[in-house]
Amino acid sequence: QVQLVESGGGLVQNGGSLRLSCAASESIFSINVMGWYRQAPGKQRELVALITSGGLTNHADSVKGRFAISRDNARNTVYLQMNSLKPEDTAVYYCNALYRGAHYWGQGTQVTVSS
Repeated sequence: QVQLVESGGGLVQNGGSLRLSCAASESIFSINVMGWYRQAPGKQRELVALITSGGLTNHADSVKGRFAISRDNARNTVYLQMNSLKPEDTAVYYCNALYRGAHYWGQGTQVTVSS
């Protein structure tokens, strides 16, 4: 199993920045894909960004140019740098890992952007 612990959420003003962190209990070299998802009240969970073990990334259209996913292999940590935040980015952000065919989730971290 993989345990994921997110941190870095909080309250920020419109146009502000936050950096989320996801610390994994396994070496992220062995995790096929890691990603960030978010879920706003009353909405389905949606993909924000992915990064593969080879370092390839993919970002949702709604965050391209504003958010960036990255990884620190030495720290077994994946980050989500969020810039130019908007009120519509308000959601609970979840870290996800695809490991040996199974998906693992963190507990989530709240991001609130005030207008």
